[in-house]
Parts: sequence; structure tokens; C-alpha cells
Amino acid sequence: MSAHTDSISKTPLIYKVLVVLSIMSVMGGSLTGVMTYMNVGYANTFYSDWLSSFLAAFILMPAGFLLMGLITKLVAQWLPNTNAHTRNLVAGGVMACIMESMMAFSTTANTLGFSSSAEFMTGWLFSFLAALPLGLTLMVVMSLTVKPKIELYLKS
Repeated sequence: MSAHTDSISKTPLIYKVLVVLSIMSVMGGSLTGVMTYMNVGYANTFYSDWLSSFLAAFILMPAGFLLMGLITKLVAQWLPNTNAHTRNLVAGGVMACIMESMMAFSTTANTLGFSSSAEFMTGWLFSFLAALPLGLTLMVVMSLTVKPKIELYLKS
């Protein structure tokens, strides 16, 4: 029996952290890239603006993981008679909108600043709406395929 339990080992924490960081990087990088492009275009400062916007969004992402757990629980309470795929899609859609609005806010603040509230709101709205199709696509892929596998992996 001990030989069997010795052969089953837990996944090292560093691997779990690296998987989560890579997912955050792909999602955050692609969304802030679209948002930065909508705010400043492909200017000379695009890559530095994108990097600083990405880093700002990366700081927000741990809050997103906590929020994802809370929203998943709330959706399970609100929709107890629905299947897991439907609950994952609803939770993912809510999370996509919340996280994208936060990333659009930080990206617009980073690239345009707050000197003009009209310019800021226009920049925020354009960057949010431009990234929404990508965010929703990522949400469907994450909710239906990646999230269940990641949850199992993180529990291992």
C-alpha cells in the first residue's frame, strides 16, 4: 500500500503557479493589446504603452481569480437546476464583462490619463467594446474546456 501511495504525488505548487501565470499572461496580454491599440493606435510608443497597461492589468488579475470563485458560487446558488456547462458560461460571461471593464479602465487611464473626462470615457468605451469579442471568445473557451481541467489540475 505504501508503494502505491508513494507513486501518487501531488503536483508541485510552482507548476500550478506557472500554469495560472501563463493563462493570465495570454488573456491579459491579448486584451490589453487590443485596448491599447484602440486608445493610441500603432504609434511609436505602442509597445511601451502596451507593456505598462499589461503590467497594470496583471496586478488586477489576482482579484479576478478571487472574484471568479465568488461569482461561480453565486451562479451555482442562483441557477441550482442548470448543468455545469451553463453555469460556467454564465459565470464566465459575468467575469468577462467585469474583468474587461477593469482592464479597459486601467489601460485607458494608463494611455490617455484623466485630463479630459469625455476623452477618458470615449477611450474606455471603445477599448472595452473592441476587446469584447475577443474576451467573450476567450471566456467560452476557458469556461467550457480550460476551466474544468485547470480546476482539476489545481486540486491535484
